[in-house]
Amino acid sequence: GGLGRDDILLATIAGAIAGAISMAAGEYLATRSQEEVFDREIALEQIHIAHHRNAEVDQLYAMFSDIGVEDDDLEAVVAAFSRNDDVLLNSMKVLEFGIIDADRRSPYKAMWLSGLLFLAGSLPSVLPFIFTDSTTLGLTLAAILTAAGLFAVGAVKTIVTNTNPVKSGLENLVIAGIGGVLAFFIGRVVDGVIV
Repeated sequence: GGLGRDDILLATIAGAIAGAISMAAGEYLATRSQEEVFDREIALEQIHIAHHRNAEVDQLYAMFSDIGVEDDDLEAVVAAFSRNDDVLLNSMKVLEFGIIDADRRSPYKAMWLSGLLFLAGSLPSVLPFIFTDSTTLGLTLAAILTAAGLFAVGAVKTIVTNTNPVKSGLENLVIAGIGGVLAFFIGRVVDGVIV
């Protein structure tokens, strides 16, 4: 937008902090809402088990049959998964809702991680303007560092996805790059309108 180095540094720091707060708050609210939905579903499932246990066990027969358990094995499998109310509840949590207690997320942990990761991701855009007075050099370094970071994030995720790291890195870079190019030209337009 034609701003000087100090203005850009202020904007990048303010954007990084505002973005981190926004991401943290959004992640907290989303995770907490999800956990509240899970808690409500589990409470309802406990009521069903207490008052309609046979119907819940019948659901187990249907679910295990749907996932391919052979008829000869079905009775033993359902008996094992409905041995007592706690086992039945845990079975229904996993099969009906995909909930595994050990994998449930803390809204606070999700909030902090999201905010801190956003701040870390914003460093390539901020740091160059701390170390140079030239806006051109700062923008060039920010673009190079950001591109390298985007490619690296795309490549690193393939450790989990077991896909091609170069393809994944390029995909991440291109998608984010399109957003960056659009933002750059919007800045140019806004600069032309304001000045």
